[in-house]
Amino acid sequence: MTRWVLLHARARQVPASFGAVVVAVTALAALAHPGGSPQLAALGAAVGVGALATGLGGPDPALDRTAAFGWPPRRAAHLLLGGAVVAALLLVAGRVAAPIAPDAFVLRDVLGLGGVAALAASLLGPRTAWSLPVGWTGVTLVVPPGDDHWATRLLTWPVQPTGTTSATVTAVALGCAGLLAHSWFGCRR
Repeated sequence: MTRWVLLHARARQVPASFGAVVVAVTALAALAHPGGSPQLAALGAAVGVGALATGLGGPDPALDRTAAFGWPPRRAAHLLLGGAVVAALLLVAGRVAAPIAPDAFVLRDVLGLGGVAALAASLLGPRTAWSLPVGWTGVTLVVPPGDDHWATRLLTWPVQPTGTTSATVTAVALGCAGLLAHSWFGCRR
């Protein structure tokens, strides 16, 4: 079992992804200021799950199809464990440096943007899966969050305050949809 896990981690570029997440979170923690920043926290979550998304698919899809075991539970475990690592690193960075954002905010963004990354891996493939969560978060850096219109609230959910119901519902819906789609269908070939 241990050998399989190590081979899977190496084939899915887990060490490189983990290194990229550590460097990105460290850099964002250095930029954090007292009181936190929702844009910085959303960017940290997006970069973290973007690095995770590049390893959601293997180097040879045909080899994955010939496996004698079912991939859905393994894909789900990979996605959930990766999201937990990204969230843990962001929360630890908030404890060591200035808090980036409240814990509930970080967890919501990692859940939602992780689902977006998983959906992107299923639709676009693992090489470009990082673009959707990072691009969505990039839009929130330009569009001011507001309660004016439902479309604005939907577009800017990663930077909405923690108690915003529409942002939480959007994050949970995206997280569940991404987990189910990636677990069942895998990555685009």
